[in-house]
Amino acid sequence: MGEAGSGVRQAVPAELSSFIGRERELSALATLLATERLVTLTGPAGIGKTRLAVRTVRALGDRDGLDAVWVELAGLPETCWGGLRGELADRLAGREALLVLDGCEQLGEAGAGLAAELLRLPGLRILATSQRRLRIAGEAVLAVPPLSVPTAPSVQPLPPSPSVLPGHGAPDPARRFPVADVAGYAAVRLFAERARGADPFFELTDRNAGAVAALCRALDGIPGALELAAGRSHQYAPAQALRRLGSDPLGFLAGGAGRSTRVDAERSLRLASPAERLLWERLSVFAGSFDRAAVAEVCGFGALTPDTAVEALLRLAPGLLADAGPGRYRLPLSVRAYAARRLAHGPAGDGATTARRHRERCRVVAERAAQLWRAGAQREARALALRELPELRAAMNPLAAGGPGAALEIAVSLWFLWSACGMAAEGRRHVERALAVHPAPRPARALWLAAWLVAAFGEADGADPLLVEAWTEAVHEGEDACLAYLAHLRGTIALWEDRYEDAAAEYREGLELLPADPEFGPGREALLAAHTLAVARTDPASVPVEDGPPGSVPDGSVDLWARSWVSYAHALVQRHEGHPAQARRELLSALRTQFALDDTLGQAFSAELLAELEADQGRYAEAARLLGAVSRTRPNAASAPRVQHTVRTRLTPQAFRTAYTSGTRTPLRDLVPDLPG
Repeated sequence: MGEAGSGVRQAVPAELSSFIGRERELSALATLLATERLVTLTGPAGIGKTRLAVRTVRALGDRDGLDAVWVELAGLPETCWGGLRGELADRLAGREALLVLDGCEQLGEAGAGLAAELLRLPGLRILATSQRRLRIAGEAVLAVPPLSVPTAPSVQPLPPSPSVLPGHGAPDPARRFPVADVAGYAAVRLFAERARGADPFFELTDRNAGAVAALCRALDGIPGALELAAGRSHQYAPAQALRRLGSDPLGFLAGGAGRSTRVDAERSLRLASPAERLLWERLSVFAGSFDRAAVAEVCGFGALTPDTAVEALLRLAPGLLADAGPGRYRLPLSVRAYAARRLAHGPAGDGATTARRHRERCRVVAERAAQLWRAGAQREARALALRELPELRAAMNPLAAGGPGAALEIAVSLWFLWSACGMAAEGRRHVERALAVHPAPRPARALWLAAWLVAAFGEADGADPLLVEAWTEAVHEGEDACLAYLAHLRGTIALWEDRYEDAAAEYREGLELLPADPEFGPGREALLAAHTLAVARTDPASVPVEDGPPGSVPDGSVDLWARSWVSYAHALVQRHEGHPAQARRELLSALRTQFALDDTLGQAFSAELLAELEADQGRYAEAARLLGAVSRTRPNAASAPRVQHTVRTRLTPQAFRTAYTSGTRTPLRDLVPDLPG
């Protein structure tokens, strides 16, 4: 059997291309090879296992004169498997050598037997690359991670259409994005280098950096996929590539240079057992990451029980992408796209059942997050919602089988994410998109949420038609909680328009209407906090700042979000009574919670009151910087902050512009150095 037929090479292959972002893995692999007889590099197709093995073996050969034998197993005909063991044993007998078995998953279970048999040769070490562990005694495993990618914006825009793209959030392609913020990431560096190879005129600029970063996230930082996408730079600008990737991932990637991702995906599925292939297909309903419990719940039905689904997941895990958090995984985009196509066209009709189970799980997760919020566990509620956000986004597609009603139910459960956690623009799009296709009558709860998001983060006048429709439907449905929240919303609009007596009256009405245990929405503590805020404007002396504010939920825990607004109200009172130090302490307490929850609305009002305290002390430039820092996040419906006129009159126009502009470019947290940690 010759080299051409067996895939055995005496020489290590030439390096495939330049090597980016693998310094840590190079060092770890060299250390393992110095101490272990069997090392397996694991990871999904295209992650760079072969490239890492080539670079490491060549480096060790140049340094130590390593005797290496390379065996390419990918594509090796099954007729050659039987003779491979004997040929290698003959070649390697009596040698101190490193054998590289590249693509061990190609042999299936036979790969482990081959390695175990060859390890009987006393002078032999083996480096294997595989999408799976070999699972034999003495095996050391090094999982090859994706290249580093730029983090997604904290508030992510919706993808343009429901597609198989993960929920990374593509930025507006026309939006400028600083190159310096993304250029240091290994995935971006690789993409830019390969793009210049395909198009000599390609350059990473502020105009395309955001789209390149989104491409790197969408492609999971997998070098093989990045190279295929970059290879099409002569045809598509990054923003165009991002759109085409969203509409047809397999077609876009397969059209580039190099190995087809479809071939990789087909091979991954072909080598799997029937149970594993079925799980691959069902996993494609997950837009983001998943854990064992989610897999059992969504994929464990029919031919796969919950237990067998988890067992199959553990076998497949080395070929998946490890996600943030222990025990969480993600399908690579190319595999997900191919598996989704198979699931949709499968003869068993699993696609509809899997999608329905996924949608039901999302409904339960959203309600669980809402319950945590109502119970005072608001950091946990936010963390759960953000972790599951890619799935929740998919479930809020009103054109899916669940329809607009199911989409609105989830969106309403997540009211806190939109209202109190800085994601109002996304929440408004979800709600308005579903309401637009919902048949009449439209649900009162969703109309209330739409009105709140329009009023709080848009124009108050735009909420009027929604307020009327929501009130009508709430009366018809007997939704007392919705009527209470509509009163709260009317009070908030009045508060922002400096109609404090009207605001207090509306808040009192809301408290009277609100049931003892509302099924959705902010809850009594938030309405009490709002009433305290109105009273702090109308009758400061009646606010008991020393007795402890409202903000405890029924089980005795603290509603942190409501408590932050009460702290803001207390700061108003303390400033009115001439106690600036106490007022600042209250504001810093409020800001601490507002930063933890990413409550941009609360941050805006707290910063403006801090600006008033600074102006009271004659620090007008500091006040102007604070005003500038929150100029983009304060509600349009609110009256202009009174302190702004004061600061303008005390500073020259140039000094005001300089300080205000400086604030717009500075994170608010940096302007509050004494904020508690």
